[in-house]
Amino acid sequence: MAHRYPESALFYRRLDRGFPLAVRGEGAWIVDETGRRYLDACGGAMVAVAGHGVAEIAEAIASQARQLAYVNGSQFTNAAAEDLAAELAELLPEPLRYSYFLASGSEAIEAAVKLARQFWYERGRPEKWKVIRRNPSYHGNTLAALALSGREHYRRIYRPLLLDFPSIPAPDLYRHPGADCPACNGEALAAELAAQGPETVAAFLAEPILGSSGGAVVPPPHYYRRVAELCREHDVLYIADEVLTGCGRTGRWFAFQHYDPVPDVVVLGKGLNGGYSPLSAVVASREIAATLAGGSGAFNHAQTYSHHPVTCAAGAATVRYLKRHRLVERCAAVSAGFFAELATLRDHPAVGDVRGAGLLAGIELVRDRATREPMPRDWRFAERLVESAREEGLIVWPNVGHADGTRGDLVMVAPPLTVTEEEVAEIGARLRRALAATPMAGPEEPDPVA
Repeated sequence: MAHRYPESALFYRRLDRGFPLAVRGEGAWIVDETGRRYLDACGGAMVAVAGHGVAEIAEAIASQARQLAYVNGSQFTNAAAEDLAAELAELLPEPLRYSYFLASGSEAIEAAVKLARQFWYERGRPEKWKVIRRNPSYHGNTLAALALSGREHYRRIYRPLLLDFPSIPAPDLYRHPGADCPACNGEALAAELAAQGPETVAAFLAEPILGSSGGAVVPPPHYYRRVAELCREHDVLYIADEVLTGCGRTGRWFAFQHYDPVPDVVVLGKGLNGGYSPLSAVVASREIAATLAGGSGAFNHAQTYSHHPVTCAAGAATVRYLKRHRLVERCAAVSAGFFAELATLRDHPAVGDVRGAGLLAGIELVRDRATREPMPRDWRFAERLVESAREEGLIVWPNVGHADGTRGDLVMVAPPLTVTEEEVAEIGARLRRALAATPMAGPEEPDPVA
């Protein structure tokens, strides 16, 4: 049975299609009401790091709800929030130390930007307020988070409502390789700092390894060395958006650990909760917390569900599960086999690149592999490929527009860290069949490779 608008009272994410009703999750699999099984090769939205149906995480949530469901963070602390903060402080390198818990990645990004602004304000530098972002990028869908994102097809209709943050091109070693590329060697940031006036810039916001907006682009090490040098030189905070990449997804606990510099602020989400409860975190350095503590005495930010006991219990149980089963180390160990399987897709004429780290992969889809020409947007190739994959019982994640703001098709593959070798092989087989079933043509055109 398909569930759809207008018969259902639910306001669906899409109103022009029906949805199967999911009733159960088991490891890397989702089961619908008819009993059909779907191999979840993207963890929903790169969320389900621990896999579906982990009983001990569910029990931790239920136990906390029975004991204490809610207190307000302005009136009480609670054991679950204290425990999760301690777990993160143990995992994160110095000087990252203090965690502020919220409910979504978008909320946490906005809180991180407000924190950077307040830090400089309390340091006697009120002129520092700008945040330099990258394009493409994705930092959330609330208005400020969307304004900070380089995802044009999300921004287009809301542009009159968005703040105009300064932007630089993100690294993209597939589309503009070479040591002299300013986007890939950090000089684009240097130029933008000079153009804006570094005395006005509070922070630089970046995903250490790009998520779905860029298709798992892994910048070279010298990029972040240059970023760190520029941020130190100009008193600019580095905010690392680890909502998608944090908590093991790239084979390290945090993607910034693939590089030398430690950020001043880290934003976590998705993997922190494994999908078991909405939860995000802003983790600040000792210096930032000490500045506020010695100044106003408070972070000028409050939300009803910050430091929520039940969501923090879900986070603490997820982190402990990842640690106990050594799933981050397992992710690093199985990564080579995962990418070897996905490399077999390169035989298809639509596959221009396969890239990523750990169990996070982006598959770039192009019209011409020799010239790297993007697919025409009206072909909707990424969307049709995802539908073909769904017909194969495989769930992958599409994105579009990264190449020039309109064109650029890719799919993301990011299974739970518990995925087996057999399931990895099945992901490859089902994706190959989905590619074969998706014509490289527009709706009215013959397939040029048929």
